[in-house]
Amino acid sequence: MHHLKDLTVSTALRGSLERTHLTGDNADVVATDTQKNTVYAFAKEHGVGEIEDFALRLARHFVGEFSHITGARILVEEHGWHRIPVDGEPHDHAFSGAGDERRTTAVTVQDGQTWVVSGLTGLTVLKSTGSEFHGFPRDRYTTLAETNDRILATAVTARWRHTDLDTAECDWAKSFGEIRRILLEKFASKHSLSLQQTLYAMGEAALEARPEIAEVRLSLPNKHHFLVDLSPFGLTNDNEVFYAADRPYGLIEGSVLRDDAPDPGPAWHTTF
Repeated sequence: MHHLKDLTVSTALRGSLERTHLTGDNADVVATDTQKNTVYAFAKEHGVGEIEDFALRLARHFVGEFSHITGARILVEEHGWHRIPVDGEPHDHAFSGAGDERRTTAVTVQDGQTWVVSGLTGLTVLKSTGSEFHGFPRDRYTTLAETNDRILATAVTARWRHTDLDTAECDWAKSFGEIRRILLEKFASKHSLSLQQTLYAMGEAALEARPEIAEVRLSLPNKHHFLVDLSPFGLTNDNEVFYAADRPYGLIEGSVLRDDAPDPGPAWHTTF
C-alpha cells in the first residue's frame, strides 16, 4: 500500500554572512540548491514522519553541519490527501485532495534553543445559526443591520506554541488532532455574539485542555453571507436564500496565552 506525504518546505538560515554582503565572498553561503537537496535527501534517508520532527531534523542539521550558521528556521505545510474508497474499501494507491486545509509547523533552532509552533490553515467552517451581531456603534456611514440570527462562516488559521519540547516524548499527531478537534467543537457549540468572542473561546478551550501549549494565535476572516432580496420577484425570503460575499470582509485576529507562558523568543518570527 502506498503512503502519500505532500509538503511545502521553506528553509531560512542565519549566521556569520557578512562577507557575502560586503565583498561578494560566498565562502559562507549555504546555497539554496544545497538547502533544497538536503530536504529531498532527508525525506529519502530519514523519512518524513510528523512534520514537526522533519523540521527539527532539518534545522538541527543546518546548525550542526555549518559552524558559521547560528540559526535555522524551517516552515512546513502539509497538504492533506485521503484514500479514494472503491467498493467500500480505501484504495491502496488512489487519493483525493483534502481541499484548502493544510497542517503547518514552524521550527526555529538558534543559540542552543528550540521553538516549535504547530497549526493549521484554510480550515473552512460555517454554522447556519447560533450567531448574533448587534450593539455596535452607528454613525452616518453605518448601513449594516443588527441581527439576532445570522450565518457565521470563516476560514481558520490557527497556530499554537509548544512549551514541552522533549521530542522523544512529543506525540505531535495526537496533539494536533486533539487541538483541531477542540477548536472545531468550540466553534460549533459556542453561541456567538461576535466572531471576536468565538475566537477567544476557541483559544481558551485549547489552552485549558492541552498543557503542552502556552499560546494560541488565531486569524479568522469573516466570510459574510447576506440575505438575497427576492421581493422584485414577488417572493419572501425567510432566512433561506443567501449569497456569499468575498469582499469587503473583517479580519479578526487575536492571541490567547497562559499567564505563566514563557517568553516566545523568535518562535513567531515570519509566521503570523
